Amino acid sequence: MIPKNLPEILRNSAAKHPFHSAIVFGSKKISYHSLNEITDQLAEGLISLGIKKQENIAIFLDNCPEFIISYYAILKAGAVVVPVNYMFKIDEARHILRDSEAVAVITSASYVSFVRDIRRDLPLFRHIFLTKDFHAIRRHHTDAIKQVSPEPNDQAVILYTSGTTGLPKGAVLSHYNLVSNATDSLEAIRISHKDALICVLPLFHSFAATVCMNTPILAGSKIVIMKSLKSFKRIIRAIRKNKVTVFPGIPSIFNILKDIKLPKIMQTPLIKVFNPVRICISGAAALPKQTLKAFESKFRIPLLEGYGLTEASPVVTLNPLRGTRIAGSIGPPLSRNIELKVVDDAGGELGPEQIGELIVRGSNVMLGYFKQPETTKETIRNGWLYTGDMAKIDNKGYAYIVGRKKEMINVRGQNVYPREIEEVLHQNPRIKEAAVIGIEDIHKGEVPKAFVVLKEGEKATEQEVIHYLRERLAGYKIPKQVEFRNALPKNTTGKILKRVLTDEEKRGK
Repeated sequence: MIPKNLPEILRNSAAKHPFHSAIVFGSKKISYHSLNEITDQLAEGLISLGIKKQENIAIFLDNCPEFIISYYAILKAGAVVVPVNYMFKIDEARHILRDSEAVAVITSASYVSFVRDIRRDLPLFRHIFLTKDFHAIRRHHTDAIKQVSPEPNDQAVILYTSGTTGLPKGAVLSHYNLVSNATDSLEAIRISHKDALICVLPLFHSFAATVCMNTPILAGSKIVIMKSLKSFKRIIRAIRKNKVTVFPGIPSIFNILKDIKLPKIMQTPLIKVFNPVRICISGAAALPKQTLKAFESKFRIPLLEGYGLTEASPVVTLNPLRGTRIAGSIGPPLSRNIELKVVDDAGGELGPEQIGELIVRGSNVMLGYFKQPETTKETIRNGWLYTGDMAKIDNKGYAYIVGRKKEMINVRGQNVYPREIEEVLHQNPRIKEAAVIGIEDIHKGEVPKAFVVLKEGEKATEQEVIHYLRERLAGYKIPKQVEFRNALPKNTTGKILKRVLTDEEKRGK
């Protein structure tokens, strides 16, 4: 039976595995019993300080145990979590705190002056809670949290989209959305209390929140939190020390790992570096076929590509752990609770292998966008979430993303999808990363332009790259220009920000 809310999944695991480690952070360990007790007491404290049911509380923290403690304490208080990217500049953070109508924020001493600067412009804002003061906030045995037990369809989290078009919008996710997605994820990757997951991704992001936090808490698994990705040596040591079995990551991580050469100080056969990792999961951005094949060949560990979006809690599809995995595919639906269709512009369903917009229906689809009923109606129609991603579905039910609907390039009436060109570029042994956008052309309306980052020590000319593509793609798909860069603009989860490249082109850089 599916738990009715997120606090219940923590309570259940604390009852089943009280002394099992829930969180490991360096030398610090927190058991499930302690995590449940601390979050209960902090929730009681929040209620005693005036936090009301369904009020919105922001979390402005980097990866640390206090993020998880804050997240579950807010939910146990009956309030709603609003995670904020701690790397945001002041205007970006102010937009989310104002738009979400947050009445409080939980942060650390490192960010308190930043948050205080924002507070001046937020009339609804009442509290700043510092993690170092948790001991003073906590209350014991007042039973206040029993009066605010969340219902399945209550708001649980407002996650702001990355804002690929316009300002970020708040996707409102219910307890039912998030619990069902964690349950489906647990069953798909077959984890249990015996597993340990490493969290190298930022916890404020939807992928990390579900796959690295809610899912392992549901299973009673160990969560090994890493503050950052800066030292792969430290990550590898944490994997081996804590016997990590599941490694969720993003394509850029696996792209680096497939080419990594360990320093002499770590003379370990590559296939043993990740022992005892049994599975790696890639999400948040498209995984190049070449990266998947090279990684699996080097480490002999299954790398499962999935697909999701914030508005769907976020996991929608995943290549199966047991069964056929197809490079270049995002896999079939995560579970029977999720349906996929590809439709044309009129909303008519398309057949196998036909390209159209991917739409999703299921228990994971958000309640809507916060305070944006019209945008919600445009995005969710007859229960189907219109993703904005162009895709095709094969006869076996496996889906393939070909690009964003708004990124499609129209070359003299021919549809060109950037993903197809990027996949070919990634196969070039000299190229580390690539992105393709559409630019205006007097004669053809639009044409592709490629941005390329070469691997260290490699050299190539624009003509060499174009010649490479001409041997593999139809003429109308060939980029008119190739621009070499030292790096490509990315968001916090490693997704290349094509809108930044497009804006630079429009401004003439």
